[in-house]
Order: sequence, then C-alpha cells, then structure tokens
Amino acid sequence: MSQKHLVCQGALCQCNFGTTPDKLKVKTQTKRYINDKDGSEKLMATHKDIGKTFEKNTFGSCAKMNNNPCQVTVTEWSGYYDKITLEDNKGNALLEDSKATCPIGSKDCITIINHGQTAEISSQNIKNAREEAVTELCPILNIDKYIRKSDDLVFN
Repeated sequence: MSQKHLVCQGALCQCNFGTTPDKLKVKTQTKRYINDKDGSEKLMATHKDIGKTFEKNTFGSCAKMNNNPCQVTVTEWSGYYDKITLEDNKGNALLEDSKATCPIGSKDCITIINHGQTAEISSQNIKNAREEAVTELCPILNIDKYIRKSDDLVFN
C-alpha cells in the first residue's frame, strides 16, 4: 500500500463520461473516521459504498446518455485495500486509485480525483515536533512562546 491514501467521505470523484465531479458520501458505516480529530466528518469509505453514494448523485451531463443528466449508481469498486476490513460492514478500505463501475458508463469509469483527507495541525503535533524542524518549516511561529504542559499548549 506504499504511499497511497485511504479514501474518506468528501472525496472528489469524476466519471469519464460526465462533465462535473461529485463528492463521495459514506452510508455503510458510522464509526470509523480517518484524518478527523473530532471524529465527525471524515468517515472511512469502503468497497461496500455502492448505489447512490454521492452528495448530488450526478456527474453533470452523461456522454453515454446523449448528454442527458447523469444518474450515477455505483455497482462495484475495484482496487480496494483488502488488508483493512471493517467489522461493521465487512468492507475493505478504498484507496485513492480505487475505481467504481456505473452500469451506464463502463467498468471502472469513475475515478477518485482527491481522497478527501486534509492535514490538520493539533496541539499534539506541536508537542511531539522537534523544535528545529518547526522553526525550519514555519519560521514565523515562535515555538519558544509555547509552554508545554500536560496535554495542552498555552500561549505565553
């Protein structure tokens, strides 16, 4: 699985035959969050997320339907990571290079443009960081002004 991101709710997907992307909506599980410190938005997507599983359920105009509105329905996912299986839905984790099949389009016609994860800095990140690395990466942040106490960082 070297250097591939797991996919989560909000991932941006595009159909080869559509005109606009749509965001993935996880409907098959409610417990497993990734890259979401509050555990409220980024549910992990699995190969069990099939059917009408997008926010708008359309990729715009569909070239396969004479440019009529797309009505996407995912029938299967390929390229998922079978070494991660959720207990809840027995689904395997989707990866950023996983592809979905729509019966109107073709096999693997839906690709993931963006996996949906975003970097969030937390107080724990700063607490664990080497001072010289933080100074090099973010010279405007004066880490000396932070006092490291138990789990909280306070500004002097």
